[in-house]
Amino acid sequence: MKNNTAKLNLGKYRKPMTETLREWIKIPSLKADPAPGAPFGPELARMLEAALASCRALGFKTRNVDGYVGEAWMGEGSDEDALAILAHVDVVPVGDGWTREPFGGTVEGSTMYGRGTSDDKGPLAAALYAMYAVKEAGVPLKRKVKLIIGCDEESGWEDIAYYKTVATLPRSGFSPDATYPVINIEKGGCHYNLTGSLSQEGLRILSFSVGERFNVIPGSATALVEGDESMIARAEAISRQYGWPVKASMEGNAVRLTATGINGHAAHPSIARNAIGQMLITLRDLGAQGAIRELADKIGTQYLGEGLGIKAEDAISGELTCNMGIIRVEDGQVSCTLDIRTPLLVDGSRLRKIIQDHLEGITVEELSLRTPHYVPLSSELVQGLLEAYHEVTGREKKAIAIGGGTYARSLKEGVAFGATFPEDPDVAHQADEYVNLDSLMRSTEIFASAIIRLAGKVG
Repeated sequence: MKNNTAKLNLGKYRKPMTETLREWIKIPSLKADPAPGAPFGPELARMLEAALASCRALGFKTRNVDGYVGEAWMGEGSDEDALAILAHVDVVPVGDGWTREPFGGTVEGSTMYGRGTSDDKGPLAAALYAMYAVKEAGVPLKRKVKLIIGCDEESGWEDIAYYKTVATLPRSGFSPDATYPVINIEKGGCHYNLTGSLSQEGLRILSFSVGERFNVIPGSATALVEGDESMIARAEAISRQYGWPVKASMEGNAVRLTATGINGHAAHPSIARNAIGQMLITLRDLGAQGAIRELADKIGTQYLGEGLGIKAEDAISGELTCNMGIIRVEDGQVSCTLDIRTPLLVDGSRLRKIIQDHLEGITVEELSLRTPHYVPLSSELVQGLLEAYHEVTGREKKAIAIGGGTYARSLKEGVAFGATFPEDPDVAHQADEYVNLDSLMRSTEIFASAIIRLAGKVG
């Protein structure tokens, strides 16, 4: 079908959608300690209720599932057969380097800045107003369309786990939490904790604590070490040698080292630079021994797992990637985390032993393991979404693989679909995260076309 959205008059929704998104961005929906009625903390409970209030204001039926998940829907039919659209309202920590208020929803021209604008409140707003446009146009539906709003996507997915115990998760749908055209392959994933001992020889490290999340590539790292002013010149030489910033300054009788990288999402390490890895190499070259040297040698700023013996790639899903997101030095011990994204050909259950065999004096503990997720290109869902994308953009209909994991993998037949375009920079999890409002309106049109194709009686 052609011109599915020609009569929806989507332009009139731009202003209200922008205002809705701005109000959502102003809520700092970071995961926190649970409270009564707020399993992920008071701010996320407030954010979930705000999102549901927006849905009710547009005439949708809603349900708050015990603070874990929200639902808004239109149409009739069973929940299992519904077209699911899954998005999330939790955000990652702000981090360093912002030049705008992270929770201000600042609009400059056609750009809105703020944590969550791209990941994932902006796409959620686009999906909501796409549903509203279809509803207002009176398009007859052959199945229910259900918007599912999660609160723990950036952490442990406790929201979806709970939801599955008290509600029926639809079989098929999409998550607007990645990029176009259609992502029908999500790589597998493994999380590991690595622990080792600080050496009593060489450089003495007084403090080194960086990172908060597995899936964030840290853009800055600091460490305090024993040393004198001569170390400042040595650090500057290291910076020149590797071509990335390392600064040193005296702090009392010790030296404060600062490495500046490029922060980003663990699923896209090629466009970031891990500051933890830079700091490990700096500490090694300044004389650190033991676990610090081993981690610098075997991981450092590598992101393909070369030094761990796990480098792998296949033609369908691409390369294995590896990110060290957290490191702590405490009580003579070094601990750090690895977030590894695996292509289809890799058996994730074998990785721990391989990594352990490549690391001397370091213990490797597996924390979690998920298998790859794959939906065939020939499926009705994938083909319908590709048609919607092509209808609005005129672009090639193709499916791709990503290293990230979205809510789509919680469905038997789920894919990621938008809301960034192939040429857009990846700003998720980064300082000055933003969304282009013109692009967001284009996504609203694409989502509306997809809803009509997959759930409309005329689709």
